[in-house]
Amino acid sequence: MAKKENKFKDYDITTQAIHTGNDYDAETGAVRRPLHMANSYKLPDDLSQVNYSSTDLLMYARNGNANQHWLEQKVAALYGAEDAIVLASGVAALHALFWTLLQSGDRVVYPKVSYMAVYRMFHELFNRKFGVETVMVDMTDLEAVKKAITPRTKLVHIETPDNPTVGVTDIAAVAEIAHKNGAILSVDNTFASPLNQRPLALGADFVVDALTKFINGHGDAQGGAILSNDLETMDRIRYEAQVNVGSVISPFNAWQIFRGSVTFPLRMQRINESSLKIAQWLEQRKNVTFVSYPGLPSNPGYQTAKKQMTNGFGGVISFGVNTDDKSVESFCAALKVVTFAVSLGHDESLIFPQPSYDERIHLYPETFRNGFIRFSVGLEDPDDIIRDIDQALHSIGL
Repeated sequence: MAKKENKFKDYDITTQAIHTGNDYDAETGAVRRPLHMANSYKLPDDLSQVNYSSTDLLMYARNGNANQHWLEQKVAALYGAEDAIVLASGVAALHALFWTLLQSGDRVVYPKVSYMAVYRMFHELFNRKFGVETVMVDMTDLEAVKKAITPRTKLVHIETPDNPTVGVTDIAAVAEIAHKNGAILSVDNTFASPLNQRPLALGADFVVDALTKFINGHGDAQGGAILSNDLETMDRIRYEAQVNVGSVISPFNAWQIFRGSVTFPLRMQRINESSLKIAQWLEQRKNVTFVSYPGLPSNPGYQTAKKQMTNGFGGVISFGVNTDDKSVESFCAALKVVTFAVSLGHDESLIFPQPSYDERIHLYPETFRNGFIRFSVGLEDPDDIIRDIDQALHSIGL
């Protein structure tokens, strides 16, 4: 489908979140985009020019659907990007990007600390199945990044803040290193969100966001987005990964995320404020062994975070407690306000332990190898969250 001009591009992100991609319904005059659950659309009378692997025409749900396209307009606006592709999940977006960019013999440099699916794709799948050379590196160490890049390096991929240690990588510095060596830079921006960080403006070529998390914000729909100003490659991603691999988002999930995104900037502002307050409290709490949050001056990435996270430091805090794996599980189970579950970015706070027997624990900084917990701050009153954490720590004798 032809891309529509964003009439609200000069407005604040809160205004764009409400209006971009929305319009009056042509048939009813409703002021909300309708949900179109159709998987097939009327074809033109003349089929001679129709490309059945194209996304230019609404014809079949795998080629794209109306709710997907409206959400793409909105997400592109939130990121200040020329184009967005919305797919079935954050992992689908990551896979679509890597699948399209890479071929046998290429080299990828990616973080030692990364989302599990990225670790699986590069550590196990792309190298074994397709002969892509994959190299892990500490992305917070710029000298290590420089040494890891060779003439065959096609892609440098980073997360910042990273999952699950919430480490901070200097996007502009890594972009300069990558581009100087002819490599592409992709950034997973899920933990930061577009309210706090705009990687394209800092030199990234592609950005991935798991829309399931902060942009949807309600824990009820999955989706992922790829964002870029490289329109030619974005068209390749649509052709190769969306249409011909089939990782398309359902209309209903696109509609849900579109709805949730309207309040995203307001929710994120609240989450930023609450997270900083809770991180500061945790840092003073006895038997908390470490707190990793970009907004704390004690964080090694604090100065970088201040430079590139312009509106806040996000909603994920990693911290440790001075106890064993079983007691960490008991602590999580004793929480009453905070929910013991995976994922992040929901309206409710979520907590998840990172056990000492995790296969990747040796890749994390040594501080994180015992009593490690990842905590996603929600919209509850921050004082209620603090009291809840305190009582749960007391329940395990801490």
